[in-house]
Amino acid sequence: MPTSQSDPDATGRATTDLAIVGAGPAGLAAAVTAADLGLRVTVLDAGERPGGQFYRHPAPGLGAAHPEALHHGWAAFASREAALRAHASAGRITYLPGHHVWTVVPDATAWQLHAVADREERAATVRARAVLLATGAYERQLPFPGWTLPGVVGAGGAQAMLKSGLVLPGRRVVVAGSGPLLLAVAGSLAAAGARVPAVVEAAAYTGYVGHVPALLRNPGKFVEAATYGSALLRRHVRLLTRHAVTEAHGTDRVEAVTVARLDDTWRPLPGTARRIPCDALAVGHGLVPQLELATGLGCATRRSSDGTFALELDEGQRTSVPGIWSAGETGGIGGAQLALTEGEIAAHAVAGRPAPAALARRRARLRAFADAMGCAHRPGAGWTGWLRDDTDVCRCEEVPAGRIREAVADLGARDARTVKLLTRSGMGWCQGRMCGPAVAALAGEGSSSDGDAPDRRPLSCPVPLRHLAELPPADD
Repeated sequence: MPTSQSDPDATGRATTDLAIVGAGPAGLAAAVTAADLGLRVTVLDAGERPGGQFYRHPAPGLGAAHPEALHHGWAAFASREAALRAHASAGRITYLPGHHVWTVVPDATAWQLHAVADREERAATVRARAVLLATGAYERQLPFPGWTLPGVVGAGGAQAMLKSGLVLPGRRVVVAGSGPLLLAVAGSLAAAGARVPAVVEAAAYTGYVGHVPALLRNPGKFVEAATYGSALLRRHVRLLTRHAVTEAHGTDRVEAVTVARLDDTWRPLPGTARRIPCDALAVGHGLVPQLELATGLGCATRRSSDGTFALELDEGQRTSVPGIWSAGETGGIGGAQLALTEGEIAAHAVAGRPAPAALARRRARLRAFADAMGCAHRPGAGWTGWLRDDTDVCRCEEVPAGRIREAVADLGARDARTVKLLTRSGMGWCQGRMCGPAVAALAGEGSSSDGDAPDRRPLSCPVPLRHLAELPPADD
């Protein structure tokens, strides 16, 4: 329990003003701003150092002299990390790395956050008057034949390998999928010495044409894209738009990929397939907000422009559950700049202060671009056309596409939950994080603008049974 900056409430138990789950850009900005405004803050983060997935640090033993060279916008992070350390030294922030929060529950006067702490898997509990969820996102994967081969990694995973381990997934790496992350990943890999024969983008950049006002309001995004594009041109990296990797080939690891042109629905066009030799494939189709804690609390969700579920938030970043705020990718995928801005706005709201108007304008500008980006790169329904019946969709439980299609066509399944009950897809170690979007698409959920809300789960991550046994009775 944090005691250095927490006061006892009416029950005599130590309670902090604000507990923040996640120390990525949103959580970091919220913590520093809230402490500046006089709140006592506790930050619980699964990572060992602040920064989240975006600002990953090389392992200390690697001796990286200039980690900023692997990041975009490092200065914005570095200033806030320094402020976090200063507030922690002064007792205004309690920073708890290595804490995986598995549930948030209300009690009579506050919220209780239960976490699995450190490598020893200790039980930890924090009580707070308000909670900010800044849990970020994970990669969206659309399966294809051969995607389970060694050497096939997520696009974000390839970037994480480089940032935290200073290693490449291979020497000749095809980068594929959809979304702006691909250009950043390809540029980083090429700069680090990898040969990138192609960046394979399933969408067409003409999808941005209908969002010209949002583009004009964000000229910095043009500069960023031009920087990545020029770097790829200098290294002779081919950019194939409206194409996708439809199969990976190899025995012990990936040796080549098949790339095909797509129609407007992302269905592969016959006769357009070609092979590209490689020893690694970095593939990803954007990000999925990580909502398990929020949906477990009953927070309302909405469909985002990219087809994923995100939280419904008001102008102060409040969720539909009183006392619960959220910032960053949980409210819709938008990138680090938007996450930093939303974290600051949320901190003002928790403190009962109006946020500066400039923050609200910046959020509106960046959110408009994020919506345009989501629309432009949203997967088309035809992508399931590259799935053979023997292609594993759920890798944990080894459930192939044919079995899911059978559940839909012959057994009457109409949603991912029913498919899961009939096939065990999504019941494995990752609990559907990898296969969830694909299973939903095969079940027909992707054709609806609404669809069912995400599952409510009492546990957001694995937790030892002894932690559950040690919990006090609910009425204690």
